[in-house]
Amino acid sequence: MTGYGGRRSQAERDAITVEIGYALCSAAFATLVVFGAVAGPALLFELPDTAEKFLLRTGLVLAPVLFFARVVGVLLRFRRAPQPSQPGRTSPDS
Repeated sequence: MTGYGGRRSQAERDAITVEIGYALCSAAFATLVVFGAVAGPALLFELPDTAEKFLLRTGLVLAPVLFFARVVGVLLRFRRAPQPSQPGRTSPDS
């Protein structure tokens, strides 16, 4: 926000929208990779029932936890990112 109770500019709203999209897409990708790595062997190979159930359940538990953690982590990092004081500059020494 710009100041106390101020409204966000269009550029700030666009940046937030892009960051939310990135957070969701990267979380979905990470979730699919981890689920595939954990539960994939149970789906591809003939394993004993206990091992198969363990891998599937572990994948099903890890997937939403990882998704949530990734989304929250990306959005919190975006919120804390320092903005340059002048447009086009990356640091005060530039």
